[in-house]
Amino acid sequence: MQHLLNKHVQAIEISGIRKFFNMVADEEDVISLTIGQPDFHTPEHIKQAAIQALMSNQTTYTHNAGILPLRKAISQFYETNYEVSYSPEKEIIVTTGASQAIDVAFRTILSPGDEVLLPAPIYPGYEPLIRLAGAKPIYMDTTKTNLKLTKETLEKHITPKTKCVVLPYPSNPTGISFSKEELASFVTVLQEKQVFVLADEIYSQLIYDQTHTSIASFPRMKERTIVINGVSKSHSMTGFRIGYTLAPDWLSREMLKVHQYNVSCASSISQYAALEALTSGVDDTKKMQVAYHERRNFVYDRLQKIGLHCPKPNGAFYMFPYFPLKEMTSFTFGLDLVQKGRLALVPGDSFSKLGEGYMRLSYAYDKRTLNLGLDRLEEYMQQNPLN
Repeated sequence: MQHLLNKHVQAIEISGIRKFFNMVADEEDVISLTIGQPDFHTPEHIKQAAIQALMSNQTTYTHNAGILPLRKAISQFYETNYEVSYSPEKEIIVTTGASQAIDVAFRTILSPGDEVLLPAPIYPGYEPLIRLAGAKPIYMDTTKTNLKLTKETLEKHITPKTKCVVLPYPSNPTGISFSKEELASFVTVLQEKQVFVLADEIYSQLIYDQTHTSIASFPRMKERTIVINGVSKSHSMTGFRIGYTLAPDWLSREMLKVHQYNVSCASSISQYAALEALTSGVDDTKKMQVAYHERRNFVYDRLQKIGLHCPKPNGAFYMFPYFPLKEMTSFTFGLDLVQKGRLALVPGDSFSKLGEGYMRLSYAYDKRTLNLGLDRLEEYMQQNPLN
């Protein structure tokens, strides 16, 4: 009866990140720098807030959009940090992680035949959700511009079929973000188009050498922008599964319908933990950000000494070095690196075909693990020259 299944579901594949991780998980004596998950524990006061919510019987359904105190905290967070205001009552939805937030957004705005522009290489979680909505992903090549989208590339790809432009920054897998001036150049293009912007800002609190600017803060952009964020990366709360959307009232009303019939509401206990994170825990991210910043510098310097080209990331916790492969794909190179070098990185083609030749290295690991992993990479490269 397989022929009866949804063709869109049959056409998508398991994430290349997870596929590769699962393939090498049972290998012995392999250092893995693959998973994009903070290596810090969730702060104690946040865990205590979750326990308190449990013990005080906050275990029922909440408002579909989330508990109002959390939505107020999210509103205050964006106004304080990014100078853009959202109504807690009408323009914020608490979701089951940022992934569900993206799914809700796409299913609300996309129709069959629509096109969505993606700057690539890019996190593989967008394409399947676009295709499940019956739309088509269109990749914009950033490999010729140091892995950063430009105004010219964006302008060239917008057509009458374009329904949405995805701007994930800081980026997974590259760690690249945009300055306020670069965003302003995109705004001059987008303000004149009937096109939505999905701004995935999940790594907005993990940024270095500059400050994060939300594209929704520019004139005439809030009305066409869906902002995605959450506490998974900023507060090391990946398992709590709390994300959120910020969008204008008229759009949030429609997204709430999809969200309601999808999950009813996010976990009540997790919502109270997130409330603690965004109120009493506003400074928790700072020590993590300082540690990631130090690791970014350490890993970048080591990669330069090894002789690998890599744009210096200014956010998240990823490096995306280029390997001049001749006879191997990124995937087969990744397997060879595991077998001969006892080191696991994520093959770049997991992030679209435009990632071919690159490998993603996560530095969400302690300094000792990073040092050992880079020692192995250096030894492998010396014994197996690619040039």
